[in-house]
Amino acid sequence: MPKILHWLSNLLPTNPIAVRIVSGGSKRSRHLLLRAGYLAVMIAILLIGLLGGDSSMKQLAARGAGAFSVVSFGQVALICILTPIFMAGAIVQEASPRTWDILLTTPLGNLQIVLGNLFGRLFFILALLFSTLPLFVLTQFFGGVPGNSIMTSYAIAASSALIVATTAVTLSVTRSGGKRAVLVFYAAVVMYLFATYSIDAYLRTHAAIGVGTGSTRTTLVTAFNPFLALESALNSNNYVSYAQSDVPFPPLAPFYTTPAATFCVVCVSLSFAMIVWSTMRLRVIGTRGAHTVWWRVMMGMGAAGGTRESRRVGANPIAWRERMLRTQSVGGLFGRWIFLAFGACVGFVLCGLHRQGTINASEMRIALLGVVGAEIVVVLLTAVSLSATAVSREREDGTLDILLTTPIQPGPYLSGKLTGIVQFLIPMLAVPFVTLGAVSIYVLASGFGAAQGVMVTESAGVGSVVLPLVLPEGAVLLLIDLLAATSFTIMVGLQWSLRTKGTIGSVMAAMGVVGAIGLVLGTCAAAFGNNVPYVGAAAAAASPLNMLYAIVDPATSISKSLDDMRGARTSLVVGTLAASVMYGVACYSMHAAMRKNFMMTVRRLAGTA
Repeated sequence: MPKILHWLSNLLPTNPIAVRIVSGGSKRSRHLLLRAGYLAVMIAILLIGLLGGDSSMKQLAARGAGAFSVVSFGQVALICILTPIFMAGAIVQEASPRTWDILLTTPLGNLQIVLGNLFGRLFFILALLFSTLPLFVLTQFFGGVPGNSIMTSYAIAASSALIVATTAVTLSVTRSGGKRAVLVFYAAVVMYLFATYSIDAYLRTHAAIGVGTGSTRTTLVTAFNPFLALESALNSNNYVSYAQSDVPFPPLAPFYTTPAATFCVVCVSLSFAMIVWSTMRLRVIGTRGAHTVWWRVMMGMGAAGGTRESRRVGANPIAWRERMLRTQSVGGLFGRWIFLAFGACVGFVLCGLHRQGTINASEMRIALLGVVGAEIVVVLLTAVSLSATAVSREREDGTLDILLTTPIQPGPYLSGKLTGIVQFLIPMLAVPFVTLGAVSIYVLASGFGAAQGVMVTESAGVGSVVLPLVLPEGAVLLLIDLLAATSFTIMVGLQWSLRTKGTIGSVMAAMGVVGAIGLVLGTCAAAFGNNVPYVGAAAAAASPLNMLYAIVDPATSISKSLDDMRGARTSLVVGTLAASVMYGVACYSMHAAMRKNFMMTVRRLAGTA
């Protein structure tokens, strides 16, 4: 074999790292279940979309096109969810100094190590992606689905997986990762999708085509979000790309004229740049020596792992340790407060824009739903990640064995974990409250003399009702509801952390359970809100996201309860208190069950880290 072909073969097809990851992962039952579950969900979505009582060819073609669109968006959503799961191993396992020490002593080149880690794990994502190809081909039998739409859908999904996977490998190569980086990785993906979608929703209001048509132009943000890029390709009649002669900024013409293709090019280009940078940076990690980071010196913390003066730990040492353990990094020290400052700035900026007349009430509500919704999701994801690693992390590093030799009992141990994590999350829990609180003060002050006012006439049911921009008491209600839901989320994470031997497995299992519970509660609360007076308003408190929707846009979320505005607001208060009590009962029940089975579970998993 010529040397050039041998070199190319060793880069990917016969790359030892890629072969090891693929052969090892293919034998794991978890990967098999994920692939089977993914395909089952896609088949179910397609069959539901094709169901119908009519049978004319035109109607079948319309249903086939609709089912294809639903499956395409579902595929991109699942790819965005599952790619971080498969890539979490790259962040955690390969970020271990011992793993890199071994890799750097082998004959493997820098590019081989980077590409092996990337495509070895990306293989499973691409296998998931192309397993649905027969489903997309099936939709063509009904008509209405052109072949280029199928290829566009696959290109967007594959590009999304590539950019997420490359980012994960870059974190691994630079050893910026670690177990905590999995949380940041997930949170960053969610925040990015929420932020770009919210910005696009705002820009669309200024890019409408005609009056009452419902059609809008694409925006500059379309090419930076996979869901928007896919919408521009599949719903081109309502989400219309610019013609070359009508582009607002000619130097950025591709972002307006061909957003789907531009999204794929941007993802591939950024991935290529990160691969090149990771390849050049790889060997630098082997030359790092022990040193004290400057910020630890400024904060008086000394070198990592060094000695320090004793501190008062309070009544529960587990709670103190859990809280302090999270503040030993830059993210733990400053990330929460920067996040809080961001929430305050968003609230004040939106109020200022509304007062100046730059945005109207509808645009302000869209921005609040997007920004505060993303803040709530980040808080819940953070709670899941911290709690799901609270016990399994100590099992992996051997700390749990030491703790079990102390007089600390299972009850105080578990309650200390809950208390410590909640105390650590207090600045983050306050972010949605601060954002909505700023707008609530603006509403109570009648907009400080804003020309367009803070009261809006909305159509609700068969009539109309005058509503404020947001319900002023909503900030406090959302804080109470979010605190209760976060405590329940932490208990779910602790339960899986106690039952699972590894941190990655516990995090993914807890996220799946919390996501399923949130989806069921949110769907039921939305159905009640639109159909049952007053009870529907109270049911909104079952989920913080539904509560946010009821506070910001009650005319849409709890329209049946607005015949009596005072009764609707009272129902929200009662529902919040009832939801807090139910979440509290659930936390107490889970705590009692874990306390009862603690020793048996710990002994069963002893020595399996």
